[in-house]
Amino acid sequence: MALKLTTKKEGASITVALDGELNNQTAPDLKDLLERSITETDNLCLDFEKCDFVSSAGLRVLLNTFKSLKAKKGTMKFLNIGPSFSEVLNITGLDAVFNIKSK
Repeated sequence: MALKLTTKKEGASITVALDGELNNQTAPDLKDLLERSITETDNLCLDFEKCDFVSSAGLRVLLNTFKSLKAKKGTMKFLNIGPSFSEVLNITGLDAVFNIKSK
């Protein structure tokens, strides 16, 4: 399944909505979009309401983006995390790293 990415700029923040699966094939598209976005903002929100699946490649993109934002004193927030992605974040310990707002 493809991943549709929609961005919305709100003041100094950018929200990226993910629709579909974040996997090995779609992670590079998200990586490119997030790299461009963090040149424009220090505050990034990722909305996972319509994201069905996140692979390890997707987690790597998210973690690298978080590190880049943290280096420039920025913030990254996850919105609308579903139960399966929430469980993955809990198991990996990344729930303690990311700012998460569940569904």
